[in-house]
Amino acid sequence: MSLVVRLSSLTLENIKNVKNGTIFMPMAHDKSQTLGGAEILGIYGQNGSGKTAVVDALYFLQQIMIGQEIDQSISDYIDVDANHAGIIAEFKIFGSDIMFEVGYHVSLKKKDGEILIEREYLNCAINQNGKRTNKNIFMDYQRGEGECIFKPQKRLDELIGKDKEIKTDLIVARKMSEKSNCSYVFGESSREIFCKQMDSAFRNYAMVIKSLFEFALKDLFVIRNTYSGLITANFLLPMAFRVENNKMGAKGDFAIPLTEPVVLDAVRKELLDVIVNQINTVLYTIIPGMSIEVKDYGKQALDSGEDGWKVELMSVRTGKKPIPIRMESEGIIKIISILNAWIQAFGNPSICLVVDELDAGIFEYMLGELLDIFEKSAKGQLIFTSHNLRALEMLDKESIMFSTVNPNNRYIHMKSVKESNNLRSMYIRSITLGGQDETIYEETDSLKIARAFRKAGRSIHNE
Repeated sequence: MSLVVRLSSLTLENIKNVKNGTIFMPMAHDKSQTLGGAEILGIYGQNGSGKTAVVDALYFLQQIMIGQEIDQSISDYIDVDANHAGIIAEFKIFGSDIMFEVGYHVSLKKKDGEILIEREYLNCAINQNGKRTNKNIFMDYQRGEGECIFKPQKRLDELIGKDKEIKTDLIVARKMSEKSNCSYVFGESSREIFCKQMDSAFRNYAMVIKSLFEFALKDLFVIRNTYSGLITANFLLPMAFRVENNKMGAKGDFAIPLTEPVVLDAVRKELLDVIVNQINTVLYTIIPGMSIEVKDYGKQALDSGEDGWKVELMSVRTGKKPIPIRMESEGIIKIISILNAWIQAFGNPSICLVVDELDAGIFEYMLGELLDIFEKSAKGQLIFTSHNLRALEMLDKESIMFSTVNPNNRYIHMKSVKESNNLRSMYIRSITLGGQDETIYEETDSLKIARAFRKAGRSIHNE
């Protein structure tokens, strides 16, 4: 059965400067059991108010859900005053005649200088044939409970059935996940056991785990600020991509050096050609008359002795000679870096594309047009942060959330917004006059700022 996974909401606890905060996708509260169209969520707010925390949390959640070892750099993202953090992701999983409402809760703990998964659990409500079950926990793993594989016992019994070997395998898998510091629910050893039980009473829950893993592996794109940093430094062009055709199926980041040609093996060269062809299908409409091409300098031996091809990415404009892609503006390179993932999200309802600072280097009007087209015609999900307020004039009020100055309630929708209201004007007015449930801007004093600059200037001249 082909299942489509959609993110409904994300809750952060003690992540960076967010003590507590929840973002909701526009259709999060929709009771319909049929798959909707595109969903966009833009997150706006002043600097340091928790926008990027959402992107970072989704990045680390993705690593956990594909069964990777906990990236210890996450310790830098846990509130300095707390020894634990939590992420809760709510999903809807759509099948042809069934819909699952699923919550994944993961608790992280600092212990002896290391970050561990202290607890993780999945709960699920099943909608089928006009009936909805209660949303109950079906897998609850706690690190400290060594004698217990997972709770509740009823679901464990359904999973094991009469095969006692499965119980032994689950115990071994638990020990392996703890030793390698990865998720028990999504770790490779345990996940393989869960997902094989398609003919048991555990069948529905096995489908849920398999679908969430595949979503994190193949359908979730998280583009953090490191992308923009590499581009700004004119060092690398990282292209987020997903390719599925008769010859190959792959997803990841294809990084092309901007400073010099690169030598690729046959497989990577073919993959680059496929990515470039997909990007060119759309690029010329966004940047009129522009395409990119892979310039082939010929064969060159790899360190392994195998044949390689020395190539460089070129920008081609109508009527002009090709130039290296590094000669293009930062904004154009940024568009190219995310365009393949954008194309995927446009055409696939299960794709969730998350982009930090989407507006970086992109012309304001172009940003508005891209968002408007996505909202009206796309199938997937888009979550982005931005400082450019153009989106507030283009998107529905449910597609925008604002970060607040309250770390215990970081994200809110603007209240009292009517159809005729300009959300951009309302936001500016709320910054200066208030009127929302939470303060959305920590007020700055222009006189104090000017005085501080004058004082700093005098101190420089007096040295």
